[in-house]
Amino acid sequence: MAHRLSKITTRTGDDGSTGLGDGSRVQKSAPRVAAMGDLDELNSQLGVLLTEKMPNDFVTLFTRIQNQLFDLGGEICIPGHRAITDAHILFLDNAIAKFNADLPPLKEFILPGGSRASAFAHVARTVARRAERSIVKLAESEPVAASAFQYINRLSDLLFILARALNRAANAPDVCWSREPATDDVGVGLNTAAAPLTATATITPPIKISNLAGAN
Repeated sequence: MAHRLSKITTRTGDDGSTGLGDGSRVQKSAPRVAAMGDLDELNSQLGVLLTEKMPNDFVTLFTRIQNQLFDLGGEICIPGHRAITDAHILFLDNAIAKFNADLPPLKEFILPGGSRASAFAHVARTVARRAERSIVKLAESEPVAASAFQYINRLSDLLFILARALNRAANAPDVCWSREPATDDVGVGLNTAAAPLTATATITPPIKISNLAGAN
């Protein structure tokens, strides 16, 4: 097998530019480079997650996703190239169905936490959403395949489900969100004096659980 990287330090990026996969050079502040960086960070976060102890089916899944993210990064790195297909999206859809099947229905918002692995999965989820925003930003100025949008959007949904599934595998409960108490029960100096409503006050309606964690 040929060496893909024989030299890491090239000094060609010292001027603030970087080379794309098609040989062209762009500034490191370019939207395409930002999207590549966010995908790289997401992949790295999954690497951190994989240092945690978890069942083998999680390890297999996360490792495969890491390879797919590398492919997606390659797609973004080479303008006009396509690496993510409908099969990749179907793979995520099947994983969502599999891991969500055994989870109890959500009756409340949950907070990142429970087990360390679950917390790391939530961090990965938020990075995935940022990567999605970066790809959307890139698409405002350059063509991006629809499959790239679909993959990263579906992946963030899967990571939310996997965070809950990792808690379940570790026998750790989900951490539920709760409203601040009406009184200062914990003695931390909360200001509990409520301002009276005026005619111009706006009352925010309850948020539906379906909107949890920005899922869409």
